[in-house]
Amino acid sequence: MPVGTLATVKSLLPEDVAATGAGILLVNAYHLYLRPGHELIERLGGVHRFMDWHGPILSDSGGFQVFSLAKLGRVEERGLTFRSHIDGSEHFYSPEVAMQVQRSLGVDIAMPLDHVLEGTAPEPAARDAAERTLRWYERSRSAAGTMTTFAIVQGGIHPELRRWHARELAALDAPGYSIGGLSVGESKADMWAMTAVVTAELPVAKPRYLMGVGSPEDLVNGVGRGVDMFDCVLPTRLGRNGGLFTPDGRISIGNARFREEPGPIDATCDCPACTRFPAAYLHHLFRNDELLGYRLATVHNVRFLVRLLERARSAIRAGTFDAFAADFLGRYRIADGEVRADQRERWSARARTEAPPE
Repeated sequence: MPVGTLATVKSLLPEDVAATGAGILLVNAYHLYLRPGHELIERLGGVHRFMDWHGPILSDSGGFQVFSLAKLGRVEERGLTFRSHIDGSEHFYSPEVAMQVQRSLGVDIAMPLDHVLEGTAPEPAARDAAERTLRWYERSRSAAGTMTTFAIVQGGIHPELRRWHARELAALDAPGYSIGGLSVGESKADMWAMTAVVTAELPVAKPRYLMGVGSPEDLVNGVGRGVDMFDCVLPTRLGRNGGLFTPDGRISIGNARFREEPGPIDATCDCPACTRFPAAYLHHLFRNDELLGYRLATVHNVRFLVRLLERARSAIRAGTFDAFAADFLGRYRIADGEVRADQRERWSARARTEAPPE
């Protein structure tokens, strides 16, 4: 899901996003609650009309942003008190308020308010947050009415806690399940271990959504562990800064080696940046801070990830996902050759001992 935090995928028109093949967007309830305000968006016809997006929209409740951006005051059973990161104004945010905001926005899938901690939080604190998140989900679901509201699994990097929380939420028969509290400071090994613990406890017929994860290698690793949905600002933020995905890894288009490059960024890609322009043109745009460069690079990165997951789906259906993942992860350059070889070997070893993805 491309991220349109403030009801816009930065630098792109809605039709640009739709042309990438992305069928659903994410907006952020916390940011829209603060500015321009959910009541205003409701009066203007809801967030679909406001941003002229005709596909489904998922909204993050804003729990993560309260803990990461705002000046947090008190965490109580009734909700959160915080000061806006914009102007310092004080606000009270509860599960019921979070649902009210998302109903006003008119989103298709809502997230409940959850208690977010750093990934490395000690077990007692992680347990307290997970238990509160469970209670808050039941309140959120009651306040949601007919609005589809996913549950969020918390529990830090503590396997038994994650397992307990996933089972408790699975028993509530939520329409979908989000995996929260990861990619927030813990190691990649811990992130993937916890993801596998959680997905093993969740029903395979319901969507599983790993929140805040969006690099190409992480998407492939996540799919291999049973994840269906992802979101992250990474592809669009990188694009605006000249970081472009290719099958061999990320490149920086501002590097001098692209100054006279006549070929495309990625010969296998069907986006406008790759089918219409040489890499030298993209290099020129970024060296001169031309706005078209931001748009082309952003479209390219989103399209790269959409194509990657299209290939992953085809491989799952063909029963060849393990070979697909090993090939991609072995080629995609993250740090150096040793890392890639180790990654490929780890995937091959896991594939020999774990069941294939659903």
